[in-house]
Amino acid sequence: MSSLDIDDFTDLIERPDGGVRRDAEARRERQVVPPGSLGRLDDLGEWLAAAQSAVPVRPIERPRVVLFAGDHGIAELGVSARAAGSAAELVREVLDGGRPVSVLARRLGVPVRVVDMALDCDPASLPEEVVRHRVRRGSGRIDIEDALSAEEAEAAFRAGMAVADEEADSGTDLVVLGDVSVGGTTAAGVLVAALCGTDASVVTGRGGLAIDDLAWMRKCAAIRDALRRARPVLGDQLQLLATVGGADLTATTGFLLQSAVRKMPVLLDGVVSASCALVAQRVAFRSPDWWLAAQSSGEPGQAKALDRMALEPLLAQGVTVGEGTGALLALPLVQAAAALAAELPEEPVKSD
Repeated sequence: MSSLDIDDFTDLIERPDGGVRRDAEARRERQVVPPGSLGRLDDLGEWLAAAQSAVPVRPIERPRVVLFAGDHGIAELGVSARAAGSAAELVREVLDGGRPVSVLARRLGVPVRVVDMALDCDPASLPEEVVRHRVRRGSGRIDIEDALSAEEAEAAFRAGMAVADEEADSGTDLVVLGDVSVGGTTAAGVLVAALCGTDASVVTGRGGLAIDDLAWMRKCAAIRDALRRARPVLGDQLQLLATVGGADLTATTGFLLQSAVRKMPVLLDGVVSASCALVAQRVAFRSPDWWLAAQSSGEPGQAKALDRMALEPLLAQGVTVGEGTGALLALPLVQAAAALAAELPEEPVKSD
């Protein structure tokens, strides 16, 4: 019998320290640049201080990109511009340094970690540190079958938790979270539509490579059909992920919740990470206090999910490529906010 009770996260997750945030606000009022003149950077600096329980805020020195990877059976219906089962090719390109996230990470000096949860390839073709958490080869076709068995869903969720613990234990002070998947945005659309009570057409976007109108209609139909399977299990978030999520999305949800437990801030990327965040919010209502929405990708499902969680994107660059690329673009902004909050001098105390 399973020992995993995800309802425990409600009690395990605390909000960032409100008292520390007030101290950070008071310090900001004493600095030489008037409060509010740095715009949203002021809010970011104060949020980081509360997350770290530190005034002045500590610099972000050990960020890390974490990408959960998987193939989705729903891609067989032609809902993606990429061939079904081809996510492993993207993973190899990330590891070889040829993807956008690789270029930006190299430029910013941020290590990239890829976690294979359900790639449709021989695990021997990828490094051991990439494949060691894999739970299956490809997730099921969610319009007609469950993405995962109950046992696989628990294993994937626990894997996400374990990765969060590994990152927190190693000293990672901020995670840039993304995905490497084919068919992942379709599964994400189902989760968002189910949790927000909307129709498939409201959340169906064009994906990372801007599918054509015919593929968009196939994707919309796939989300509609999967949504019928999702609605009966809305009361059980782990079962919802098993039914219409997938191993990579389930692991991402576990990662987000355990990161909040460990008080490790996370930058969300696109619609996939936003959909998992929405599931995690249903599990533990305080968890979104530990996340930042990095950028608006233009995907309708992402916009719907972020609005439901009251998370306002830091940037609006319309980056849909995934892989944490859009989130990584926002990292220098967060680092700048920390530096300004910590290093701007305070006004000298005036003597009588």
